[in-house]
Amino acid sequence: MRSDVQSRRITAIIADDEPRLAGYLRGRLGDLWPELVVAGVAHDGPAAEALLRDESPDIAFLDIRMPGLTGLDVARRAATHTHVVFVTAYDQYAVEAFRRAAVDYLLKPVTDERLAETVARLKTRVATPGVDDVQAALGVLARIAGNGAAPPTSGPERLAWIRALVGEHVRLVSVDDVCYFQSNDKYTSVFTAEGEALIRTPLKELAEQLDPSRFWQVHRGTIVNVAHVASTARDLSGRISLTLRSRRETLAVSRAYAHRFKQM
Repeated sequence: MRSDVQSRRITAIIADDEPRLAGYLRGRLGDLWPELVVAGVAHDGPAAEALLRDESPDIAFLDIRMPGLTGLDVARRAATHTHVVFVTAYDQYAVEAFRRAAVDYLLKPVTDERLAETVARLKTRVATPGVDDVQAALGVLARIAGNGAAPPTSGPERLAWIRALVGEHVRLVSVDDVCYFQSNDKYTSVFTAEGEALIRTPLKELAEQLDPSRFWQVHRGTIVNVAHVASTARDLSGRISLTLRSRRETLAVSRAYAHRFKQM
């Protein structure tokens, strides 16, 4: 006898404030799970909430940070039969936990291998009614989004991926690949070995999201990834400059931050 998941129509919604990323996820799901019906795509929290209400889907792929309502807010409004998969650029605290739980947690950019694991897990969950996926995940996810729950002992959430504008295209950049960030008028420039990109997040706000043990502020307008520093030099006046492993320019260290490099 065929299982319910094999015989009935399984529906899903996708919510991501980046239309390009939502479209990419929809396409990959179409290849990995052709029978899945994507009932709608939303690009902000209220639209995602409306889709949940109108479509009552079996599955919801939700970005955590969206305009209007967060993915957490939307998940709280989901019916108990809806299996929620969070898709986000933030990797702290939940990744390993949710791989073993009812709700999955995909880190952008999502690989086919990882998405295939999620699809297999979802097929099993949809075929097993009565599992309250949403409520099982909200406690941990509330900590991730800073929703007032007690902070985890492992420390605050740290940025793992950023959406940066390269020409006319949005590109996902791992913070591990960033050599340094530099304030650029209303934007922040992101320098990698491959070139320069732009993000709208101000440098001060960005600094609060980065791991301070890996990203050091060296100037009022510059934050450097310490892993990309090849060497330091000090001129006759005592000013310090940094040579990078994969970029030709050097970075000046202001006197306010010179103490960081006394041992280098």
